[in-house]
This record gives sequence, structure tokens and C-alpha cells, in this order.
Amino acid sequence: MARVDLIIPKMGESVSEATIISWSKNVGDMIEMDETIIEIATDKVDSEVPSTHEGKLVEMLFQADDVVKVGETFAILETEGESNDAPTPAKITTPEPDTVKVVEETVIKAVESTKTIITNSADRFYSPLVKSMASSEGIEMSEMESIPGSGKDGRVTKSDMISYIKTRESAPTATQKTDPIAVPTPKVEEPKHTPITNTGDTEIIEMDRMRKLISTHMTMSKQTSAHITSFVEADMTNIVNWRNKIKDDFKKREGQNITFTPIIIEAMAKAVKDFPMINVSVSGTEIHIHKNVNIGMAAALPDGNLIVPVIKQCHEKNLVGITKSVNDLANRARSGKLKPDDIQEGTITITNVGTFGNLMGTPIINQPQVAILACGVIKKKPVVLEIDHGDVIAIRHMMYLSLSYDHRVVDGALGGQFVKRVADYLEKFDTNTIV
Repeated sequence: MARVDLIIPKMGESVSEATIISWSKNVGDMIEMDETIIEIATDKVDSEVPSTHEGKLVEMLFQADDVVKVGETFAILETEGESNDAPTPAKITTPEPDTVKVVEETVIKAVESTKTIITNSADRFYSPLVKSMASSEGIEMSEMESIPGSGKDGRVTKSDMISYIKTRESAPTATQKTDPIAVPTPKVEEPKHTPITNTGDTEIIEMDRMRKLISTHMTMSKQTSAHITSFVEADMTNIVNWRNKIKDDFKKREGQNITFTPIIIEAMAKAVKDFPMINVSVSGTEIHIHKNVNIGMAAALPDGNLIVPVIKQCHEKNLVGITKSVNDLANRARSGKLKPDDIQEGTITITNVGTFGNLMGTPIINQPQVAILACGVIKKKPVVLEIDHGDVIAIRHMMYLSLSYDHRVVDGALGGQFVKRVADYLEKFDTNTIV
């Protein structure tokens, strides 16, 4: 019999550890190749870890809620056949006494911090690393819940904590200066629960963890940003006719559909180049201007929850490239196969409310971004057109675009000009485009 180590796989360049959420198998169970053995959570995404071999589970080296580093062995299987190496005990290194002492002290501090200062609230998940950082800085849970998270569903990541701690440490110094325009940071109050009268015909269900995280992230965004929305209407007739003409050939050649979403994303990327101050993020009083145009695409999951995969560097992709990225991310989002890097580094977001037959929407900004574009349904309607011989009424395919933006850093002029520029690019779409 051979013994095989199962290790935590790499989950993105910036992910160095994961928390075990649950085990799918017990010691003594037989496990098939690619069968899920544990579910893990990182600061970025939750995922299942499949077995790389077939055999019997003989050792579980960690328990639920334990933190495991990427590349570390978390279980041992016993497989058929002989091991390539001589039968030796599992790899065990004996650290020096000083190293043991340091490790013990670190573990004790981490355990104490999770017990006394920071614990998971019912509405938001915090990784052990984030909780440890909060504990060392004396950050209470009430303060933790006000920290904007850039991870999955608003989860606070290590970089979020570093940025927040930096801003937090500099805040007292800034307030001591005699600055006549200094504005105190408003305290975020806990939401009050309004009593609900039970009529006797009421079913009560508990939010799942992802829905709780979405709820927290959306509430935090409204409390953080001064939301304002601008609307325009775009004539999509040329695009509709062009797509109807090429969609069958495109599917035969590429093996996938071309939808309106990548066309709108391409127009967004062009408009961002014209108005780069819409492609920014806010950290405290700092404005971070992004050179790359990474457009997040809100996607509904089969369970009704929401996730935002990101099409990276849209400004460098043509329409075919954007289409393939959109289809790939949408398919993997629906099947739960997104990687941690797929939902990171977004700089502006698009959501397609027209998918559900809605005319328009007022979406909530995905923090720490400052803008999100909503696309309504494309609908035929009578429109007055100005032609050389006067005005005429024609049937056109029209679509509303609505841009919600952060009025702290984006004024009405910039927000209105940007969404109008997106509409202009859509209306001037070249119907001779070859894909």
C-alpha cells in the first residue's frame, strides 16, 4: 500500500492560506479521483478541493475552522500499489526549540484573539488572518463591520485591512491640524430590526451565508458613498440588426453566442478612456486612478445570489476577445468554477437588468469603485428622428442606460457625460464590423 499526501492547491497569486469550512469525508471512507474532500474559504472566494488520487482516507490533519497554508498537506490517503519511495514515516521536521516557542506563542495569540476580541458575526465572514490583524490593532467588531471589503461579496481581505489601518492611524494626526474644511467621518450605526407582526400564515427562513454577505456589502456601500444616478436612452437599432445578421455564423465558427453585453462593455471601455476619472477607487481621502479598464460583470447565480466576475484589461481586447471572456466567466459563474483571481481587481461594473425585462435600474456601487452602469431591456418604440427632409416617426430599438456614481468624487457633469458617451458609441456602432 502507498500513502499519498493531499495538499491545498494554489488559488491565486495573492492567496497564501485558506480556512477549512467543512469535510466531505471521514477517516476510513473510500475516495474517488476528483471527488470533493473538503470545502475551503479564503479572503477572496469559497471553493471545493477535489482529491488528486483514489484511495482510503487514513488521516485528517486539520479540522473545520483550521487555517491551512497553500501547498500544505491537509490529509493522507492510502492507495493501492507500492510507493515509489521506501516506506518512511510522513514528513516530519523537528524545529529548533526557539522556533517551537515562537510558533506556540503565535498560535496562542491567534486563539485568544478569536475568543476575546474578534468573532464572526452572523452577517459577515472574517478569515483568521483578518481577525488576527484586527485583534493586534485593537479593532472591535462594530468597527470591523464598517470596513469596506473588496473580496467576494464584500469580504474584507488582507489588503483592505492594511489600507484601513493606514487610514485609521493617520486620522488623528489629520484632525489635529487646523483644517477649516476637515469633515469628521460619520459613525456607521448598526441597522435597527423592526418588529414584524406574524399573521399566522408566515414562513420564516434564514439567509444563507452568501446572502448575508451581500446584504452587508450593499448596506455598507450605501452608507459609504453618496449615490446619484443619471439616465440616457440609446438607439440600439443598428446593433440589433447587425447582431441578427452575424450571430448564426459567429456561433458556427466560435461555438458560442454573441450577446449585447460584450458590445456594451466595449463601448464602456472606450468611454472610460475618454473620461479616466470615472475609472477610480476611493480609499479614505485618496483617489486611486486605474490605468487598466477591468469591468466587473454582475451575474446572477442559480440560487438567486449574485457574483461579479471581472473582464480584465478590456481596453486591450477587441469585440471577439471581450465576447469570449464574457461567455467564459458567465458559464463558470453559473457552474461554481470561478477562480479567486476571476473576481478581483475590478475598476467599474456593469449590470444587465434588461435580462429580466426591466426598463432601467438604479444599481448600488460595488465598493471601492465609484460607478456602476445598468442596461435596461432593448424594446421597440416609436421615436422622432431628424432627417434632411424634416422630422419623422420611426420604430426603433431603444434601451435605457443608468449610471450610479459616487458623488464624493464624481460630479454630475462627469457622470452624465460618461453615460452619454457610452450611448454615443453604441449609436455610432460600425455595422461593417467583422467578427
